[in-house]
Amino acid sequence: MATNLVNLERVDKSYGITPLLEQVSLGVSAGERIGLVGRNGAGKTTLLGLLARTEEADAGRVTHNRGLRVGVLGQRDDFEPGRTVSDVVLGDLPAHTWLSDRRARDVLTGLLADVPLERTVDGLSGGERRRAALARLLVREHDLVLLDEPTNHLDIEVTDWLAQHLRGRSEALVAVTHDRWFLDAVCTTTWELADAQVNSFEGGYAAYVLARAERDRMADASESRRQNLLRKELAWLRRGAPARTSKPKFRLDAASALIADEPDPRDQPALAKFASARLGKTVVDLKDIDVRRGERELLREVSWQLGPGERIGVVGVNGAGKTTLLRLLAGETEPDHGKVAWGQTVQLGHLSQELGTLDPDVTVAAAAEEIKRVVKLAPDNIRPGAIGRRPVPTVGPEVTAISLLERFGFRGDRLRTRVGELSGGERRRLELLCLLLTEPNVLLLDEPTNDLDIDTLQVIEDFLDGWPGSLVVVTHDRYFLERTCDTVWALLGDGRFAMLPGGVEEYLQRRQNGVGGPAAGSAAGASPSVAEAPGAAGSGAAGSPAPAQDGAVRQASAADQRAAKKELAKLERQLSRLTVRVDQLHSAQAEHASDYERLMELDGELRGVQAEKDEVETRWLELAESLEGTA
Repeated sequence: MATNLVNLERVDKSYGITPLLEQVSLGVSAGERIGLVGRNGAGKTTLLGLLARTEEADAGRVTHNRGLRVGVLGQRDDFEPGRTVSDVVLGDLPAHTWLSDRRARDVLTGLLADVPLERTVDGLSGGERRRAALARLLVREHDLVLLDEPTNHLDIEVTDWLAQHLRGRSEALVAVTHDRWFLDAVCTTTWELADAQVNSFEGGYAAYVLARAERDRMADASESRRQNLLRKELAWLRRGAPARTSKPKFRLDAASALIADEPDPRDQPALAKFASARLGKTVVDLKDIDVRRGERELLREVSWQLGPGERIGVVGVNGAGKTTLLRLLAGETEPDHGKVAWGQTVQLGHLSQELGTLDPDVTVAAAAEEIKRVVKLAPDNIRPGAIGRRPVPTVGPEVTAISLLERFGFRGDRLRTRVGELSGGERRRLELLCLLLTEPNVLLLDEPTNDLDIDTLQVIEDFLDGWPGSLVVVTHDRYFLERTCDTVWALLGDGRFAMLPGGVEEYLQRRQNGVGGPAAGSAAGASPSVAEAPGAAGSGAAGSPAPAQDGAVRQASAADQRAAKKELAKLERQLSRLTVRVDQLHSAQAEHASDYERLMELDGELRGVQAEKDEVETRWLELAESLEGTA
């Protein structure tokens, strides 16, 4: 039986007059990996403080195993100004100690390969500071590790490394995080903190969603809206998110019973048709775009089109130019070369990373109603599972701004709260809602999940499921990206903007294989590629070529790579066009469902287009693999 490390016995804790914990008893055993979830303000950070004994309980008892070594990662670091990265990460550890420790070397390579140890912490970015704080914690041995939002400011690549590293460690772990992919990848138990109680569920996030949905069904929950969101998310998880390597291990009979009548989250053909009616054929068109920032080439000869109803997720290492790309699409910055064209009916909505666009002195309700008191939503019959979608109407139901605020979690006294008194997560939620009140038909979202709790993320995802416009999302939240987007594109750090049919998994594989140049903030980018490794070029039974021959080989190889990259870009444009055509044919089939002859014609054309798309995808993968082999 595993050793018990920490116990809470009948613990009470309040913040002012608000009870956070009431008569809570729980324990953490050696080797357990626990994810702690709950609404913002529920008391998750406070519970971590009680486990670490940096917070005092109002009543009850917290006990530690004798000699327990606890490591804590807070939401903010406490680095002293002027100190070097080496000072804050390694402290007084002798060089021979950490150099001889394989795990310490792995941590420094995985988190700080691109950050010189002699650099001062003052000039580090938010992501670099977070990685340094994680490295300081993980180079040392602990019995229990407590993590408060460990993936904040981390890109997808570093988050993937962190998840793999934590799975390989033997310490017990409790992590507060809103990153649902991370919860699924790392945790074997999930704690839910709600109504001052902690409920424990076996498994990661997917198993937790199933357990919550089952619990609500058995209790005949009155919060039908909340229950429906859980069933919807469960259906998406059960069917398998795109590009997930391991699907959740559900009790299949229970999951299938809960989602038997649950449709797909989005009716893509109907949404595409409605978006086309609002936007026309042209949304945003980039033509031969070059963008440089100092010595860095962010975009090089990029030609790309955003189509009506497309949902694009953009990934890339920190510093690759994702925010610059969104500002380019929004018309807020100019390219160094090339042209950006927008459709005549485009109404852009751009959510940037910065807070502060709202007047801090007005109330939540006033901030929303200043923009619009009543807003038109998308038609109900383009929601998943709707019947009778012929024809798709051009208007939807009207709702008040107050109704939308309540849907986004602003109820009762919170409606009358001044904007300046809101938490960071609440302000982020309100800014997104106010953006939606302007009724844009193109949404550009830059890190929309920052500071948001899981319940809020579910509400936003549900709203976007029925939102009929073009969407471009930049996010480090892998779960949100896979949940809301249909296609993933990557800024690879070498000026290219490439479509990834394999989604995030393909991006991680390409980064691991060294495809795409290094960019700021990338641990993988600091590693030499195969071509740079000693003896990699010209090796073989015949020996190394002569210098002149070697130059000719390199020249031919470079020419081949340029030709392959050119063909790759052409194939990506073909894939994008064919994907749009497939969606159009699905829409046409829905429109002519009662016309058998026309359905047969459409079915034949759809088969042909799908076959062509499969051929293009196969060729694309062959080229991508060949480029990986020569990178």
